[in-house]
Amino acid sequence: MLPEPTLTHRAEGGRDEPVLVWRLPEPVLAISSAVLGGGIGPCGWVVNASVPMSYDRDDPADHLTGIAAGLGLSGPGVGLLTGVNVADVVATEDGGVLLWATVGLGVPIRAAAPAVEAVPHVGTINVVAWVPVRLSAGALVNAVATITEAKAQAIRDLGWDATGTPTDAVCVLCPTETPGESHGAAYGGPRSTWGARLARAAYQAVLSGR
Repeated sequence: MLPEPTLTHRAEGGRDEPVLVWRLPEPVLAISSAVLGGGIGPCGWVVNASVPMSYDRDDPADHLTGIAAGLGLSGPGVGLLTGVNVADVVATEDGGVLLWATVGLGVPIRAAAPAVEAVPHVGTINVVAWVPVRLSAGALVNAVATITEAKAQAIRDLGWDATGTPTDAVCVLCPTETPGESHGAAYGGPRSTWGARLARAAYQAVLSGR
């Protein structure tokens, strides 16, 4: 089981900025859209770090690498940034699925809306989820889509004509192997066993984290 995150702080720019840290007892498999550690691969840690809403650095991956190093983290991991206070993280659970969301809806958008030149003061919804069985590569991709659909459903049910924010990120973690299964669970869609649990957990977390 994935351990609960630890809330810590870092000194940066004269401010005391909060950071959520998941220190994993052994490497797991991750899929993520994060700027640091994105894609599919092994993962030994996850950080979700608060930054000012005016954040405009053009090297977020390097920034996160420095944050991780300052926390004593090394090796492959996933790093997320958000303009909201990560101390306000919402944790949900559904049938063995664990999920944590930091919810910032400062700049809600519709994904297929007309393009804009720039988006100032971006808010972000970051989701970190744990599934206790190995998921196949296809199921991992589907799990990200399922969480995103559930997030959009929650946003609409909150009364926003939106699907998310421009900088939302997802990270789904699972064991590297499940005893007796050579390829992992094949499905992660919203009507699959694990996808349905992810959807319900994500929906409730975003709904509660508004």
